[in-house]
Amino acid sequence: MSETTSNEALKICVFCGSSVGAKPSYAEIAARLGRTLAERGMVLVYGGGNVGLMGVTAEAAMRAGGSVVGIIPERLYRLVDQQELTELLVVKDMHERKALMQEKADAFISLPGGIGTMEELFEVWSWRYIGYHRKPVAILNIEHFYDSLLELLRHMVTEGFLHTEILEDLIVGESIDEVLRTIHSKIDSSGALPFLKKPERRR
Repeated sequence: MSETTSNEALKICVFCGSSVGAKPSYAEIAARLGRTLAERGMVLVYGGGNVGLMGVTAEAAMRAGGSVVGIIPERLYRLVDQQELTELLVVKDMHERKALMQEKADAFISLPGGIGTMEELFEVWSWRYIGYHRKPVAILNIEHFYDSLLELLRHMVTEGFLHTEILEDLIVGESIDEVLRTIHSKIDSSGALPFLKKPERRR
């Protein structure tokens, strides 16, 4: 990606659920994130559609005068309602959708969600480790939603399946300001990481 030194220029891809979840605070903070991105002049990139936390985040950003890019595969485009966005890109399938999200974003934030959100989070995080991109990956840990997952990740470190440095590179925060501040601090310094995937050979 081209290096970005201004908060206002950042394009933030948000992964989150197509449901609003069990707690009202999930939607409240998703809406606050959408408004915050708009107010700071950032571009929201997300999975298109108007349902769940996805729709809440996008609608809040649009109402606050922000720029929102939705990327949705053909099949889901036919299944869900749409809302007015700055740009809606309809792609062939989920693979193309995720590739285009990764291409268009400068950083990624995961809100609460289900298996689709987890897939998107782990894919961009592993891509960063392998070296396909240099973009920060973050979790906004609303209501400690991700605590159990973080515990599992620490267990992976203990059992020798995940490097401590890779886990520490994942941005985790409970406030929007904290997450955006850390993302910005990593934009220009997140290049060839010292723990980047190295050639591996079986001995």
